[in-house]
Amino acid sequence: MTSRLAGIRGILLDLSGTLHIDNVVTPRATEALQQLRSAGIKVRFVTNSTKTSDERLYAKLTNLGFGLEPSEIFTSLSAAKRLVKERNHRPLLILEDEALEQFADIDQSAPHTAVVIGLAPSKLDYEHMNRAFGALRKGAELVGIHRAKYYASAPNQLSLGPGGFVAALEYATDRQAELVGKPARAFYELALADMGLLESPASVAMVGDDVLADLGGGALDLGLVRILVKTGKYCEGDEAKAEEPVDGVFGTFADFVHAVVLPSQHSRGQKC
Repeated sequence: MTSRLAGIRGILLDLSGTLHIDNVVTPRATEALQQLRSAGIKVRFVTNSTKTSDERLYAKLTNLGFGLEPSEIFTSLSAAKRLVKERNHRPLLILEDEALEQFADIDQSAPHTAVVIGLAPSKLDYEHMNRAFGALRKGAELVGIHRAKYYASAPNQLSLGPGGFVAALEYATDRQAELVGKPARAFYELALADMGLLESPASVAMVGDDVLADLGGGALDLGLVRILVKTGKYCEGDEAKAEEPVDGVFGTFADFVHAVVLPSQHSRGQKC
């Protein structure tokens, strides 16, 4: 751990693997979130989840017992839609049906000007990948919502993520995908700006279970406090894979809150 853990004013929280794994809440996570709120620490939820729409994701989180507002959730799916709309793309979307709901107002007719690929277990097959390959060969842009190698699909179970499929399309077409989710710097900047902390990123902690997809890239560039938790996709020794050492490693998100954030808040209160 480092001295950077003192003075945290805001927290960016990963969802899947950090707060919950499928429909299972990580230990004491709902209580820890409430404690952050009570301590006056700003919280935003940043996720690369692309299997379902933002509306369905919010419903799932509230059903799991988390107290949050829809406006506090920043998803890579929303970032992808923003990019598509800004560039007037007609995308070929390789997404699960529940995620496609978010693009219902987008023209998806051929010829496609972009291929958008996310975590879509039922769609990442030869037929869909070949359609994507064909569109890219005709000049469409390649947009990877994220390129995680794997994700926690159930407690103690890892499943293949979209990263390998993005890489396959890059290899086949000699293209480089544009990534819009974590750990892209622009994605984190949106959440920081919403908290009013864009000018002081060193006072914001990013908490996640993936040392690269959560704590690399933009999190490192911006100078966020980087916290790794040992839930979700974490595997023993993952912290050694970081480009630069992380600022703290904790068993769970709740352990981080109880060991660092709340004691420091209490200490500052006593000094006042």
